[in-house]
This record gives sequence, C-alpha cells and structure tokens, in this order.
Amino acid sequence: MTGKAGNGADTFAFTPENRDKADAVIAKYPAGCQASAVLPLLDLAQRQNGGWIPRAAMEHVAELLDMASIRVYEVATFYTMLNLEPVGRHHVQLCRTTPCWLRGSDALRDACRDELGIGLGETTEDGLFTVTEVECLGACVNAPMVQIDDHFYEDLDASRMKEILRGLRAGNPPTPGPQTGRQTSAPASGPTTLTEL
Repeated sequence: MTGKAGNGADTFAFTPENRDKADAVIAKYPAGCQASAVLPLLDLAQRQNGGWIPRAAMEHVAELLDMASIRVYEVATFYTMLNLEPVGRHHVQLCRTTPCWLRGSDALRDACRDELGIGLGETTEDGLFTVTEVECLGACVNAPMVQIDDHFYEDLDASRMKEILRGLRAGNPPTPGPQTGRQTSAPASGPTTLTEL
C-alpha cells in the first residue's frame, strides 16, 4: 500500500501479489547474495507505484534485502529507467544519443512538443504523458527511436511520432518496433545478399 504525502509517499509495502513476486526474485540468488535482487525489486516497486519510486519504497526494498538504505538509493539514482518523481501514464523516453540525433531526434522532440504542448522533463496537465531525454536505448541502427512505457518505437519521423502519441491518447497503442515496415534491424534499403532462394 502506498500513502501519498504531498509529492511523495510516506509509506510503502508490496501488495501480497507483488510480495510473492519479490520473494521469487530473491530466491534466485544464493544465500548472502540477495542484494543482487535490488534492481528487479525497484522495478517492481515502480510498477506498483504508478511509474515512480518514492523513498519509502526504496527503504522497503532495503529492508527486504537486508541492505543499507544508501546502497538502494545509489542504485535508484544511477539508472535512468528508475523514476524518482511521478511521471505520466505514458512515459515517452526520447533517445538523444548521437545516432538518434544524427537521424532526427530533434524533430521527434519538436513533434512531442507540438502534439502534447510540453517540453523535455514535463508532464501534460492531464497526467497522461511525460517526455524525458535519455541516453542510448540500444537500437542505434533503427534510429531515431523512443521508448514509451515498456515498448520501443523505431525508424521514426515527426509525422509518425505524432500518430503514435495520438493513438496512445485515444487508447489505441500502435504496434511497437520499426515503423517503416522493415523486419527488426534488417537493412533499411532491403536485402543486399541472398536475394534469391
């Protein structure tokens, strides 16, 4: 259960279902190595808490893993996939590393601003979208790309970015992956070898 106090949460405990999941994760590690479960437990806490991790959740994870709270804080503050402040229902993470930037991530940023009326690091008034800038999301060959919630949208341009945002707003999430019809990360120009069976 989570209790809200201003912009934070003053209490946190895993739900019974999530406690079972946490116990299953912890059981994967040998005795004395339970601290290795910190990242999956923080992710679980974030999912339970609407997309972000309050300090109370970090302390709960520390207690479950018999870790010093500071060690959990260190992990939570290091990884950009963990949010320490509330985010919108759809978290749009815009990759701005060199390959995406060279292939048009500025246009995607502008499309988000035009479609949603917010800039980087901001959340729409209705709480539906937050747009953040992140470093490499690992699909450089399919640049530019974004991660929205748990899904990756690749081979984007400004027009397609706006269509994706409109679909999410309407409750019709588009199919993730390459948006140009290419198969995974196959050459954008089509096959160059083995063109005949």
